[in-house]
Amino acid sequence: MAKINPLIFDPANAFVTPHGITQAQFDGLKDKLVACRAEVLFQDAQLDEKQPLDAQFLEMPERILDAYQSDRENSELGRILKTASRLGEMVDKVVVLGIGGSYMGPRALMEACCHPYHNELGRDQRGGKPRLYFEGNNVDNDWSQALLDFLEIDSKRGAPDTPESKWAIVVISKSGGTLETAASFRQFYTKLKSVVGEEHLADYVVPVTGETGKLASLADAIGCKDRYLVPDGVGGRFSVFSAVGLLPAAILGIDVVKLLESASAMNTHFRTAEMGHNVVMDYVAVNHLLEQKGVSTRVLSVWSKSLESAGFWYDQLLAESLGKNEKGALPLTCLNSRDLHSRAQQHQEGARDKVMNNVILDSWRSDPLAIGESKWDQDELNSLAEKTLPQIMDAALNGTNLAYKEDGRPTTDLHMYAANEEGLGQLFQMLMLATVLEGRLIGINPYGQPGVEKYKKYMNKLLREDVAS
Repeated sequence: MAKINPLIFDPANAFVTPHGITQAQFDGLKDKLVACRAEVLFQDAQLDEKQPLDAQFLEMPERILDAYQSDRENSELGRILKTASRLGEMVDKVVVLGIGGSYMGPRALMEACCHPYHNELGRDQRGGKPRLYFEGNNVDNDWSQALLDFLEIDSKRGAPDTPESKWAIVVISKSGGTLETAASFRQFYTKLKSVVGEEHLADYVVPVTGETGKLASLADAIGCKDRYLVPDGVGGRFSVFSAVGLLPAAILGIDVVKLLESASAMNTHFRTAEMGHNVVMDYVAVNHLLEQKGVSTRVLSVWSKSLESAGFWYDQLLAESLGKNEKGALPLTCLNSRDLHSRAQQHQEGARDKVMNNVILDSWRSDPLAIGESKWDQDELNSLAEKTLPQIMDAALNGTNLAYKEDGRPTTDLHMYAANEEGLGQLFQMLMLATVLEGRLIGINPYGQPGVEKYKKYMNKLLREDVAS
């Protein structure tokens, strides 16, 4: 495995008086966090009183990689890569249907690791990889109809029996009972059947689901050629390194091996690094101590458009995992420098209930783009003509941190080398580990989401009462 550029966590601006934390408070949490780490790593399997216990996400990267190294052809990852290759040869568009973790993880991987305008590029420019579209994550009538219309219109542009004229579905739902995704799947496979014919439908539909359940039964009825499991012991918001995230990533040509290797490297770091040099434990310590002081809004302040969907993925992870028993911080994703022109006023002078956890890229895909000279200098930018967009971003970040520090408002910096498989693999695993570790620290079971099930119960009840009447 190639050397991986590590995530670096700098909490220095959280140690601000009188509204931040102290070094003594940070150091005083060490023994408790070390004990919680041991519980997460070694004892979760015996914690019968803490059910549900969906802790299998932790060692999933190593397990999938080991199986792939042993049998590349028939392992789960080997089969995923073959399915991705098959779809890439057959179709030019893939619709991913899923909600929650079945949507947010794949979307975040696409936005971080692919060209920002991947879907707008020509097939050759995409290396023959399909375009990817997401639905089944809402019940928005107009957006669903718009995608159905687009698929029909765009497919007619391609010559018959070419990839450009066809599309496929990846449907992701462990139970198949989530109404938003189930309703979308019915609508989209009905449309797809009219394009490819019922006798070929099985080749164009790939389910990712449980061994049993409504979607598993429907996949049997369709006769789907390829299908993948959402593993037992892995909840949806912890499933990004299963087929849930790996299949869409592989379809896009994302290096899924490097993604898993980076997640595995974060596991090793979490197991072995001491507090003070352990990004998982340090992140938990700072944010937990601040929450105890009334800092109940946890802002993931991302400094690249490529990371905004990763922030939304974390919103779900934190909210569903720790928002229980009237506890848990409120997650909020901000994209900068954009949101400095909308939310920053409230962050700078509003209630002191927020910490800014900055996620910073240390390198960019493209060469630095300078402002440039102009014969019209009414904007007075010629004096800054040699300054580049990365330099402007750095100035905005450092200026924002200085402004918050001057007013005693805590910030932290989490540095990623780049928005790519290496960075995302580490970031996702780090945040999942941190969420579980904090749950054990505050006595909350980070698995399960009983509050979400309540809305589902009432929604289904109201719909079926309406049908009955």
